[in-house]
Amino acid sequence: MATEVEETTLHGGRLVAKRLRAAGVSKLFTLSGGHLFSIYDGCREEGIDIVDVRHEQSAAFAAEGWAKATREVGVCALTAGPGVTNGMSALASAQANGSPMLALGGRAPAGRWGMGSLQEIDHVPFVAPVTKLARTAESTGAIPGLIDEAIAAAMEPPTGPAFLDFPLDHVFTEAPAGDSPVPALFDPLAAPSADGVEQAAALLRRAERPVAMAGTGLYWAHGEDALRRLCDELQIPVFLNGLARGCVPADHPMFFSRARGAGLKGADVALVVGVPMDFRLGFGGSFGEDTQIVVVGSAPTGRPHPRDVAAELYGGVGATLDALRSAAAGGPDRSGWVTSLREAENERRAAEQEELSDPRAPLHPMRVYGELGQVLDRGAVVVGDGGDFVSYAGRMIETYEPGCWMDPGPYGCLGSGPGYALAAKLARPDRQVCLLLGDGAFGFAGLEFDTMVRHGVPVVGVMGNNGIWALEKHPMEFLYGYSVAAELQPGLRYDRVVEALGGHGELVERPEELRPALERAFAAGKPALVNVLTDPAVAYPRKSNLA
Repeated sequence: MATEVEETTLHGGRLVAKRLRAAGVSKLFTLSGGHLFSIYDGCREEGIDIVDVRHEQSAAFAAEGWAKATREVGVCALTAGPGVTNGMSALASAQANGSPMLALGGRAPAGRWGMGSLQEIDHVPFVAPVTKLARTAESTGAIPGLIDEAIAAAMEPPTGPAFLDFPLDHVFTEAPAGDSPVPALFDPLAAPSADGVEQAAALLRRAERPVAMAGTGLYWAHGEDALRRLCDELQIPVFLNGLARGCVPADHPMFFSRARGAGLKGADVALVVGVPMDFRLGFGGSFGEDTQIVVVGSAPTGRPHPRDVAAELYGGVGATLDALRSAAAGGPDRSGWVTSLREAENERRAAEQEELSDPRAPLHPMRVYGELGQVLDRGAVVVGDGGDFVSYAGRMIETYEPGCWMDPGPYGCLGSGPGYALAAKLARPDRQVCLLLGDGAFGFAGLEFDTMVRHGVPVVGVMGNNGIWALEKHPMEFLYGYSVAAELQPGLRYDRVVEALGGHGELVERPEELRPALERAFAAGKPALVNVLTDPAVAYPRKSNLA
């Protein structure tokens, strides 16, 4: 006589965790909330590490930071109501950066919806505009399929954030576990080349002064090897911004940074790869009036280009760049063009030497980066979180591998750095992780040094402390002759705050103190902050407009 096999049932939180684990998720970033208890229980059973922070914004930024460090989906869990709203800036940042992340929200119980449960609010209408997918689980049994769908959506081009929330009653109730296979995720390296390569290749083959300007989309598309092959074989100078930094090493013969103005303005053909022509590229004005622009990306952006383009190539970025390389072979000798840009690059680098050795106290920010460059390893991960101080970093920090530079990106949200750095060090424990932050940025998420201490994550912070909101103070005084809401406490001992939280703190007031302080901080083996007093009179020389 046949016996019936009893089907295994699991509570909703375990179903969430089981599906996450099947997709390769190993870390859940969160701040404790009662709506999430069953998810925590599920993660504990499934072997997913729970990394708890001091503010939900940092949990969500850490999820985005995990995505930036690994090119995999980063996951956070935010409790209902204020937990989700506190994570909104990070979701918007992830949307602007194309970062594949999944935010899991708690939610008031469906069985009492509309009766005024604690933290009851419908998240989906206000989360949907900044995510690729925003859904509520309608039943416990629907949870596994929703997790699969959300992760797939986050990873499909254009990559970006997804959001799911789980009513309290559904996530605590049991349902059949099921055993369906996890759907295969989008593989950018398997994506075919874009249509229309021949037309673009004809432009590139004739070009005497081509350039490549690549950005964050190149990184998400895993297109770095193809870009290096193209630039090597066709003698094309390359400029990088965003997460593309490091996709061509800073010491590669075709990589340029200081000569970007001359390169983009002087180009006859520009490959614009995975980067929008937004304010960072002067809304297209950074290129010459006669430059023919070829846009390469994984998918259309959904918004018009601010200037006419000669060709648009949407598809597998790596395959498209390889197809362009093959089809555009045999063009003119470009060594003269490359040499002229190298001369401009070297001239600008030589002009920086005086500032790199500036003896003033408080320090010039350039002196900070001159000393820091001697301490950082080639494979160090550097995270920027600040205004003028981090703008100098963007110019001075050399990056040699993909995923080794993180900044807020075009959304420009301060406070992202500690979450990014936490995730980066967890993802790459063998690397130096250096968090560059202004004294203003510290106020957003400085208590996450406690998180790093509790979890044993030895991030080294380097602060440019000028006692002002420099990014606002200097322009406002230029416009109006005065500034308001732009002052902070001068010389504040943020290093002592970090010490009180259990970390290592250093104060640097003079240039000769900096190198030894940096070396001690990296050798401390615990979270550290080197608090460098910098000159408030120094303003970063900006060229780009906000709008």
